[in-house]
Amino acid sequence: MWRLRRAAVACEVCQSLVKHSSGIKGSLPLQKLHLVSRSIYHSHHPTLKLQRPQLRTSFQQFSSLTNLPLRKLKVSPIKYGYQPRRNFWPARLATRLLKLRYLILGSAVGGGYTAKKTFDQWKDMIPDLSEYKWIVPDIVWEIDEYIDFEKIRKALPNSEDLVKLAPDFDKIVESLSLLKDFFTSGHKLVSEVIGASDLLLLLGSPGETAFRATDHGSESDKHFRKVSDKEKIDQLQEELLHTQLKYQRILERLEKENKELRKLVLQKDDKGIHHRKLKKSLIDMYSEVLDVLSDYDASYNTQDHLPRVVVVGDQSAGKTSVLEMIAQARIFPRGSGEMMTRSPVKVTLSEGPHHVALFKDSSREFDLTKEEDLAALRHEIELRMRKNVKEGCTVSPETISLNVKGPGLQRMVLVDLPGVINTVTSGMAPDTKETIFSISKAYMQNPNAIILCIQDGSVDAERSIVTDLVSQMDPHGRRTIFVLTKVDLAEKNVASPSRIQQIIEGKLFPMKALGYFAVVTGKGNSSESIEAIREYEEEFFQNSKLLKTSMLKAHQVTTRNLSLAVSDCFWKMVRESVEQQADSFKATRFNLETEWKNNYPRLRELDRNELFEKAKNEILDEVISLSQVTPKHWEEILQQSLWERVSTHVIENIYLPAAQTMNSGTFNTTVDIKLKQWTDKQLPNKAVEVAWETLQEEFSRFMTEPKGKEHDDIFDKLKEAVKEESIKRHKWNDFAEDSLRVIQHNALEDRSISDKQQWDAAIYFMEEALQARLKDTENAIENMVGPDWKKRWLYWKNRTQEQCVHNETKNELEKMLKCNEEHPAYLASDEITTVRKNLESRGVEVDPSLIKDTWHQVYRRHFLKTALNHCNLCRRGFYYYQRHFVDSELECNDVVLFWRIQRMLAITANTLRQQLTNTEVRRLEKNVKEVLEDFAEDGEKKIKLLTGKRVQLAEDLKKVREIQEKLDAFIEALHQEK
Repeated sequence: MWRLRRAAVACEVCQSLVKHSSGIKGSLPLQKLHLVSRSIYHSHHPTLKLQRPQLRTSFQQFSSLTNLPLRKLKVSPIKYGYQPRRNFWPARLATRLLKLRYLILGSAVGGGYTAKKTFDQWKDMIPDLSEYKWIVPDIVWEIDEYIDFEKIRKALPNSEDLVKLAPDFDKIVESLSLLKDFFTSGHKLVSEVIGASDLLLLLGSPGETAFRATDHGSESDKHFRKVSDKEKIDQLQEELLHTQLKYQRILERLEKENKELRKLVLQKDDKGIHHRKLKKSLIDMYSEVLDVLSDYDASYNTQDHLPRVVVVGDQSAGKTSVLEMIAQARIFPRGSGEMMTRSPVKVTLSEGPHHVALFKDSSREFDLTKEEDLAALRHEIELRMRKNVKEGCTVSPETISLNVKGPGLQRMVLVDLPGVINTVTSGMAPDTKETIFSISKAYMQNPNAIILCIQDGSVDAERSIVTDLVSQMDPHGRRTIFVLTKVDLAEKNVASPSRIQQIIEGKLFPMKALGYFAVVTGKGNSSESIEAIREYEEEFFQNSKLLKTSMLKAHQVTTRNLSLAVSDCFWKMVRESVEQQADSFKATRFNLETEWKNNYPRLRELDRNELFEKAKNEILDEVISLSQVTPKHWEEILQQSLWERVSTHVIENIYLPAAQTMNSGTFNTTVDIKLKQWTDKQLPNKAVEVAWETLQEEFSRFMTEPKGKEHDDIFDKLKEAVKEESIKRHKWNDFAEDSLRVIQHNALEDRSISDKQQWDAAIYFMEEALQARLKDTENAIENMVGPDWKKRWLYWKNRTQEQCVHNETKNELEKMLKCNEEHPAYLASDEITTVRKNLESRGVEVDPSLIKDTWHQVYRRHFLKTALNHCNLCRRGFYYYQRHFVDSELECNDVVLFWRIQRMLAITANTLRQQLTNTEVRRLEKNVKEVLEDFAEDGEKKIKLLTGKRVQLAEDLKKVREIQEKLDAFIEALHQEK
């Protein structure tokens, strides 16, 4: 509006300038006017034909705050052409200017009042939220404590920098001043108009006033410190890093509070307060799947491609320390420069109310908050590693499975592998390096395994071995996470910090990675706690130049950020691959079931454990069947076995020496002495050995005899092993020999034969024993002298030279024995000389020892035949026995001896049978059960004893079904969690 008025006034001024002759001679062309004057519409110039603007005679102006109409402004119509000069126009111009000032001032006052009133109305409409203040986190109310706004305000650009960005209002005012001077030289009215225009510009342009004030203020604020752009950037970066660290501490505090709350909730669930059964956690289900897969033989082209985090690195690079920081406990054995990880350790991290660790095959929980439990856990891991390592080896591929639970742990499965070495040192097996490479490749070749590559930052990058290995297994770096450890030492020792940046960015290695991290795992002191290491790590990175110079980003440092990134990557990989793995096992299960139906259509699918249980029941049934053996059968086999064991001693050491005596008194005395010695030293022990062998034979007979169609030869090896181990463990009762010795001694002391039946039984027993011994003697003589003339003619057999010598010696000794049938059992030296000379006269050279050996057999046969003849004479001697052989030349003391032996055998067999049925069979059954229990716990023993295609096929089928079921349950739980 004010611009329209200004244009109208300018036109009147220009008209008066053109018509008036004072001060200007002739007419002034429009082209020579000032730039501002030419911008005004001039309708009176002869060359300018412009339409007069249609001015609105009346209009209404509204305020943005009051919405109230202002007074109507009336603009005087402008008369074109010559206007006579009037003397009262300055007063009219001043009045209009004053009206404009009052209008602006009134609008400002009214608008402020209206704005305040509107603000009060809005404030009354807002509900009182003071009662809901607790919903807003404390961090919002305490934000000023963690963010220094004063420093941020000082870091912002100052007023001088802002003024440079604003337009140059001085030049604009200077242009207006030139116009003012020009018009002042022509007419005083121009000066007033220009002055009014300047005033209007100042009133209508508050920004100019503000910037001018700023400009003058900047001159007065020269005492502020001026910093360079680089220092400002450094200051901002430091402030940003400080703010990030503060926020991270706040997040850690919140996480700690959340951890405590979750711990309380889990503890309540453990105590049964909520009376609900807790489901198995998702990570525990996944770990069970991996455990089953580790025992599964990779047959039928079904391999384990489920994800796990594989921790690899050079020896002493800090792999174990990184894993301990993630697990938040010092759980692994440590050593200075020596190899401590000798076999893979699978660590399953999960969340729980208490910080504990336990092995897969053990129920003992180690409290990780107690140092004694931590020491016991480290010792147990070291023992298991040494147990897995076979003799002559340094490392083992067998995996140790460990579960670690605790509040706030990231859920994942990590496998700590032995450190890669470059040189085999003394004390290591020659193939240690190749074995470690093969173990590492076996885990990393899984296309879904996440490789956590650990590199020691304190050593030269060129000395790294593991990076080449990782680049071979994952050349594109799609599943590799690179971790630089000991960054504190690296920053201290490395001259150029940019080299650390090149290591972090992977520019010094041929490998590529999905992410790069830098961590600090302590000061090198094995006694440091996890909390102390974490505080040291945060303090180091807070003051590190690597973050201040932007070589590292905040999310690339600390083991906490590393664990979060690894956990996210792990679960992402799990969700992408688990269903594909489940489908592959479904196909494998179908193939195995089809093969079983085709090969064993009438047999149940019994795996190795089920077959073992079936065999166990059969073996126990066979042990119980020992108690069903009749007492008569036990006594018969015991008596027969015992006589076979002692018959040689009875005849050779008791009967033959006693029979050489000349009278019955000497015979009985010799027999009593020898029987007493035999009973005290040998007989009880021999009887127990016979009883144990008899029990063993009967047990073996029950276990090995065929069962008809129900017999399954797949159990034969197992039964034989159980039998041998049970017999080896079984020992007869030690007190049995003492009691048996007394019984046998009393039995042998008795010489009274009560009736003729016992007499005849003794004679029969004696005849059998002598005939059996005579037969053995005849066989021995035949082997000594060779075949007789009949066999030589019929079977075309000949005697050897030695047999011929024995035969000539036998004939010579028989001649001497015929001359003296009562010859004693031993040859005299002169008799040996006579026999030798007689043989030499016939051209047979013999040795005295050969003569004695031959005489022993010849005399034995002569004695046994004589005893048998005497036995026949004693058949009717029971009458003389009752009369103690008074007035009789017949003496049958040898019959009484055999009766005593026979009675002792019967009583011993009865005693042993009682011990067998009452004690030893039960002890044997107990031993068999112990052996079966030991075999049941020994997986290698079962694999060795239960073999065959049928067993292996059933095993594979069972494992595939178990894996598929666990995978299905895990996938269902995974979908529910989503």
